[in-house]
Amino acid sequence: MNEPSQPPNRLWRIIRFPLVRMVLAFVWVAAIVSVTSSVVDLLPDWVQAISLPILALGACLGYYSFVRLVEKRPVIELAASGAVAELAGGVMIGAALFAVTIGILWGLGFYQVTGTNSWTVAIPALMSSVMAGVSEEILIRGVLFRMIEEWVGTWLALLVSALLFGLLHLVNPNADLVGAVAIALEAGIMLAAAYMLTRRLWLAIGIHFAWNFTQGGVFGVAVSGNQSTGLVQASLSGPELLSGGAFGAEASIVAVVVCLAAGVYMLWRARKKGNLVKPFWRR
Repeated sequence: MNEPSQPPNRLWRIIRFPLVRMVLAFVWVAAIVSVTSSVVDLLPDWVQAISLPILALGACLGYYSFVRLVEKRPVIELAASGAVAELAGGVMIGAALFAVTIGILWGLGFYQVTGTNSWTVAIPALMSSVMAGVSEEILIRGVLFRMIEEWVGTWLALLVSALLFGLLHLVNPNADLVGAVAIALEAGIMLAAAYMLTRRLWLAIGIHFAWNFTQGGVFGVAVSGNQSTGLVQASLSGPELLSGGAFGAEASIVAVVVCLAAGVYMLWRARKKGNLVKPFWRR
């Protein structure tokens, strides 16, 4: 005869509480990335040269192991099935959105092309974009947004995660409140919507990676205040509301409108699919 299952003990109930679990996940992933970084430092120089993509893999390993060992469930957010298609789709969307943004700024006369560079100058932007796209999506959408959503529902989770994502960019070079608000509106909403649409991280990772790389590695525009050298030599000038100023095109009202439109469309699609979560008091 099967024995009746025992209710979880008090410690396990505390760990399962979304806010506690969220803090544990942040610490867990950060610890795995830190260990990965320490190991890379002991390896040959050529391995250290590609340390950022390796650290991104460390973030994936940290998230995967946390979900399997602590949450004790399949890691649906990083499932291999369909990953290539969603990642490729995200890359195309992210690149297209920034190409539209820079095209509008070029048409308005704020973006000027002055020359080209060797393809090798884009390698640092490529590696940093991989790291940002993977690690930030794992931590912000995979941990922060997902766990808050489990507790208070989709809309409050969207608001909180977007605001925090914007505020985190205040530590970047040349950052100000305008840039933080722009990031919250364009990326905070759009990337959460990409996760909501698929309930996996691949689409959001692809969009985030391609948006960053296309800015810095292709068009040579500052990425969230960090200066970049791209395949194209160019200058971006004009009123800060339109050009984004020293923070880069991400702080431009053009980028906000373009990405917010994409984000609202994905939110609409996610809602039609029934992918929204109600807060605990309405379940």
